[in-house]
Amino acid sequence: MTELPDLSCLTHEEKDALIRALWAQVQALTARVADLEARLEAPPKTPANSSVPPSKGKKPNRPEKSKRCGPRPGSLGRMGGGRTLTATPDEIVSAKPVRCVHCQTALGEADQVLHGRYDKIDLPQVAPVVTRVERYAGRCRCCGGTTLAPVPEGLEPGTPFSVGIVALAMYLRFVHAISYQRLSRLLLELFGLGISEGALDAAFRRGKPAFDADVAAILARLRRARVVCSDETGVRIDGRTCWNWVFQNSEVVIHVIRRSRGASVVAEVLGGHRPAFWVSDLYGAQQGHAEDWQICLAHQLRDCAYAIEAGDAVFAPRMKALLLRAVVLARRSRNLAPSTRREYRRRLECALDAVMALAPTHRDGQRLRRRYGKLRSHLFTFLDHPELPADNNSSERELRPTATYRKVTGGFRSDWGADLFAGVRSVIGTAARRGVSAYQAIQQTLRGPASSYPG
Repeated sequence: MTELPDLSCLTHEEKDALIRALWAQVQALTARVADLEARLEAPPKTPANSSVPPSKGKKPNRPEKSKRCGPRPGSLGRMGGGRTLTATPDEIVSAKPVRCVHCQTALGEADQVLHGRYDKIDLPQVAPVVTRVERYAGRCRCCGGTTLAPVPEGLEPGTPFSVGIVALAMYLRFVHAISYQRLSRLLLELFGLGISEGALDAAFRRGKPAFDADVAAILARLRRARVVCSDETGVRIDGRTCWNWVFQNSEVVIHVIRRSRGASVVAEVLGGHRPAFWVSDLYGAQQGHAEDWQICLAHQLRDCAYAIEAGDAVFAPRMKALLLRAVVLARRSRNLAPSTRREYRRRLECALDAVMALAPTHRDGQRLRRRYGKLRSHLFTFLDHPELPADNNSSERELRPTATYRKVTGGFRSDWGADLFAGVRSVIGTAARRGVSAYQAIQQTLRGPASSYPG
C-alpha cells in the first residue's frame, strides 16, 4: 500500500479488513526493529569468540617496548645475544698478534690465549650450470641403418630445466604464494636464470602427473584410516567461489578443491569407506560419515565465549569451564590408563548433567543449551579412544596456507592449477608427518616414476 485510500468510500467491513492488514504489517515491522536492535547490542564476531579467521580480526597496536641497555648476562661484554657456533665450519681463520701494541715486544705462542670465537656466514654466488649435450647419430655402412647415441641419465631431450629448478619454482609458488611474475623476476635476479611465466606454467603442467600419482596413493591410505579429521575453507577459481576440503589424520593429508560445499564431496573422497571416528566442527556436511564423532572443542569454547560477551551469565560460563577441563584432560589422555579415562569421563558427564540442569534466560545461552542437549554424547569421545584429538586444530593448520595463498594471489585462474595446488599441499602435508621438508617432498615427487622430468 503506497497511499491511504479514501476512507469515506469504504464500508465498515472494508475498514475492518484494512485495519487488520495494517496491524499485521505493524507487528512484522516491530519484530524486525527488535531483531535489528538486538543485533546492534550483540558483541562483534571475532577470532576469539567465533570461527572468524585470524586474518579478519582487528589487532591492537603493540605497546612500546623498553630498549635493553648494556650486555646480556653471561655474554662476555658483547651487546645482544648470539647464535650457536657451527659444529663444522668450512674454514677457520686464526688471528694472532705478532707484537705488543704497547712496547713492540714479539709475542710467542705461549704468550697468547684465545680471546673470542665467532662465525661469519655468507652465501656463495649461485649461477645456473648449463650442460650442452651434443648427440650424434651414426649410419651403418653395412646395412644403412641409423644408430642414435644414448645420453647419460638426466640429460635426455625435452625440457631444459632440471628437477631441482622445477622443484624450487613449485616450492616458492605453492608454499610461499609467489606469483608467476614475481617468481620469474626472482629467479632472474637471484640466480641469473631467465625463465618466462609461460615456461613456468608449462613446467608445472609437466609435473602435475607425478603429484596426481602420489595423491592417488595417499587417498588409498586415507580410505583405510580409522580416524579422519576434516574441515573446509573458501577459494576462488576464475572468479567463482569454490571450497578447499582437507581430510587428514596423523599419517596422511588429502586436499581437494571442489565447487560444492556439500556432503557429496565427502562421499566422493571416502569412496564408500566409513571410518571408525570423525573429528570436525558442527557444519552439517561434516556429520554422519563415521561410526562415532568427536566435536571440535575449540569451536565450542569460542561459541561459549561469544555467548558470555553477549550477556549470558548462567549457562555459557559454566559450560566453558567444563570444556576447558576437558581440553586439559585431552593433553594427557594418551598417557592415562583406560580405567582412569573412564573415571574422568564419568566425572565430566556428571558435571555436564549439572550444567544442563541450568535454565538460561538469554537467547545465546538457550541456543547453546539446545545444541548440547542434542550433541552431548559427542563431546568427550576422545576419552574413550586416546588416538582421537579433542579439537580439529590440525585441520585448520592445514588450511591456513590456502587462506594465505588466496589473500596473496587472489585465487586460481584454472581448474588444473587448483588441482595442482591441492596435490602439492597433500604431498607436503603427508611428508611433514614423516619429518620430510616441503622442498624435499616436492623434489622426491618430481623424481618419481610418474614424472616427465629426466633424472
